[in-house]
Amino acid sequence: MWHRMSYPPGPGTGRPRPARPRPGRPRRASRRVAAWTAVGAAGLLVIGGVAGTAAGAFGGGSDGTPTASGSSLSPSAAPTTPVADAPEPSPSRTPQPKQHKKAKPSHKPTPRATHRRPATTATPKPKAPAAPVGGTAARYASQVVALVNTERAKHGCRALTVNSKLARAAQGQSADMHARNFFDHTNPDGKDPGDRITAAGYRWSSYGENIAKGQATPASVMQAWMNSSGHRANILNCGFKEIGVGVVLSGGPYWTQDFGTSR
Repeated sequence: MWHRMSYPPGPGTGRPRPARPRPGRPRRASRRVAAWTAVGAAGLLVIGGVAGTAAGAFGGGSDGTPTASGSSLSPSAAPTTPVADAPEPSPSRTPQPKQHKKAKPSHKPTPRATHRRPATTATPKPKAPAAPVGGTAARYASQVVALVNTERAKHGCRALTVNSKLARAAQGQSADMHARNFFDHTNPDGKDPGDRITAAGYRWSSYGENIAKGQATPASVMQAWMNSSGHRANILNCGFKEIGVGVVLSGGPYWTQDFGTSR
């Protein structure tokens, strides 16, 4: 499943989903300043299952779907300007950017819409960093970054650089989804991609997130995200400058992409 969330500047397992973005705080495709849903639990420019993209989050499906969301969140994707399924992404919900799509494992991605932080928003105190990944998980994270930059180059976007704070936020999200058995841009405590990215110490002007669950390899999760409009939007958002990828292999795998542009 995958989700996608993304939030654009100005206005947040099998399947991926995106999350969408939102002002002040960037879930399922979710956006902070301007939010939108991609699929199912759609997008943050965020993804799960491929969770979704976040850009204004949407919910994503369970196994094998991506989600995206974002602010500027299976896959699930989430950009800040951030948040369904090949498996399915959703901008913060069901497979496909929550836009929900079922992936052939049954996982959904969710994108989250992109969020933009209002100038008046205070920066929350950073939380303790997630444990660093190593071995296969670390290698997979690096491969996802390389695949993202390959796709961006095809569409005239500059390559993203890895940011340790975004990587910490992404790894924490993947680890939390595994530990607490949920697949969404927003966790059981109500924290969305913008909250997590801010808590990791990243001062953003926009962000996005894609999550996914169930895809076995970097190539398969990227294919699921790219087949979901919400998650794809986070990946090909030329406004993003940095990225962090979190991978937990046990029980999933669980995949999280956090995109951002710093202030």
